Amino acid sequence: MSVLNQTRITEFHLLGFHRFHSYKIIILFFFLLVHLLTLCGNLLIIWLVASNRSLQSPMYFFLTQLSLSDLLLTTDIVPNALYIIWNEGGAISFSGCLTQLYFFVLSDGSDCFLLTIMAYDRYVAICKPLRYNTLMNTLLCIKLIAISWLLSFSIALFDTITVSQLRFCGPNIIDHFFCDFIPLMELFCSLTPIFKVEVLLLCTLFLLFPLMIIIASYVCIVRAVLRISTESSGRVKAFSTCSSHLTVVTIFYGTLIGIYFSPSSDKSVTHSKVLSLLYTVVTPMMNPIIYSLRNKDIKEAIKNKRKGNLIIAK
Repeated sequence: MSVLNQTRITEFHLLGFHRFHSYKIIILFFFLLVHLLTLCGNLLIIWLVASNRSLQSPMYFFLTQLSLSDLLLTTDIVPNALYIIWNEGGAISFSGCLTQLYFFVLSDGSDCFLLTIMAYDRYVAICKPLRYNTLMNTLLCIKLIAISWLLSFSIALFDTITVSQLRFCGPNIIDHFFCDFIPLMELFCSLTPIFKVEVLLLCTLFLLFPLMIIIASYVCIVRAVLRISTESSGRVKAFSTCSSHLTVVTIFYGTLIGIYFSPSSDKSVTHSKVLSLLYTVVTPMMNPIIYSLRNKDIKEAIKNKRKGNLIIAK
């Protein structure tokens, strides 16, 4: 196999779902429908929080940031995927591939950190309710969001620069619908020990550390809730406020672990694509639905907007 230096590579060829060409129209329609629902759902969340004083609290401020991250992910992946599916494969430039990888890692990183911040917010709300307004003040919320995005930008930039400096072996064909990290790794000529250490450090900062904080937060939450009398409605209310976030965390980390941390020998290419589809396309659509269906404040805000529109119409 010939060795191609990254400076000689001008493009990669994405195969998409070429093995399912007879279902091209169905897959294309599915991607387009989910993309539109994702855009509408996340923009709705942002608009509701921005236009309702009752929703202008730390929890919903963090939720808008999660919606922004999901919008970033879906606009990074889906438009090019639609082109790839329609043409049953297609080329993407080397710089275009790195750009897509950068925004993919950026969105993933921000999701990890934002879900961690939201877990901490729930911990303070349930375990330290009397000090909630003091601890989760506006300045702290802004700092937490700024740090999460700054870390995500830094990790994405470091990751992209590292990949750009590696040597690739031909052919430059990626059996995927976007420039994901694992399919790109299969094209590397060799993985140096330094690179493996860098990946380990990134995984620790990116995934393990945030997940440990989330688990620790919920352990404290469960302990606090179990101390509440069963006759009180506080226990049900406490669990209901956490259910949406816990559902999103489970889906996010479940698919993430399934893609990047399960043994590669146990996964076929099709299996990996399906998991990636759930992770990058379906999950951003599900987040606003989960928060809308399981959150009384969001549902109440939607009802109020409907009533307001009906009054204006009359």
